[in-house]
Amino acid sequence: MTLQQINYFLILAKELHFWKTAEKIFISQSSLSRQIQSLEEELGVVLFERNKRNVKLTNAGMFLQEQWTVKLKEFDQIHRQAKKIEEGESGIVSITYPGSISYRFLPEFLEILNSNLPDLKLELTEPTDENHEKLLVDYRTDIAFSRDQLKNPSIESLKLYSEPICLAVPKNHWFVQQKSRDISKLKNEKFLISGLHHTTFFGSLLRELFIKYGFEPTTTIESDFGGMIVNLVSKNIGISILPYSYKFSKAENVEFLELDEEIDLYINWRKDELNKTIHKVVDFAQLVDK
Repeated sequence: MTLQQINYFLILAKELHFWKTAEKIFISQSSLSRQIQSLEEELGVVLFERNKRNVKLTNAGMFLQEQWTVKLKEFDQIHRQAKKIEEGESGIVSITYPGSISYRFLPEFLEILNSNLPDLKLELTEPTDENHEKLLVDYRTDIAFSRDQLKNPSIESLKLYSEPICLAVPKNHWFVQQKSRDISKLKNEKFLISGLHHTTFFGSLLRELFIKYGFEPTTTIESDFGGMIVNLVSKNIGISILPYSYKFSKAENVEFLELDEEIDLYINWRKDELNKTIHKVVDFAQLVDK
């Protein structure tokens, strides 16, 4: 059994037509039939029900289609990771990050990388579900910046810095003049925040914060995109709670008031990583001016 035979099977399982499949993979129909027959004989499983008019998957064929599709994707990810290791400093490093660091930390970090590893290509992604752990384990990213420490035995996690959580309000908001930062006084305000029902780290942090101050906020807009929230605050649509990093977005008409809460930033990578460039990138992240 070869990867080529599995690929042929998966294409045929999608097309359910021998002639169209043979044309698509640039082999003769008879060659395709022999490859599929050989695969079935080796497995001892009938993959397709055939007659003169129709081709359809057997139950065993449907099971293998589902399983092999997943396994080949994993194989491809592993292969691409091996190529990255081989290419070294001239290869590709994929990075995921929370949107809050895109205004100061991330640009400075990328500037350092560009100066020290000019031939390195970077792939940047801001995942909305913040599932950095799975992305690392599945080789879909090489480095993940996260607000929480990833506690997985196959992942290394290093804290880079801490910063305050801030109340973001329009500059003419009455709370700006308050000496106290007791946000329970804001229970009648309209909040623009990440959904409190979400399982993200920041969503959990906000839940704990509102429990601490003894009220449930009136939420008019829910979003995980902090940059958009800051713009909405500047338009007097509501107020929000965000990491201090958003202050560097330099949005007009927004005041950031520091609260007695902090949030961290971690850099995470796979333990026992063989790509030496990844370790260099981690070292350069620690050089960014906090």
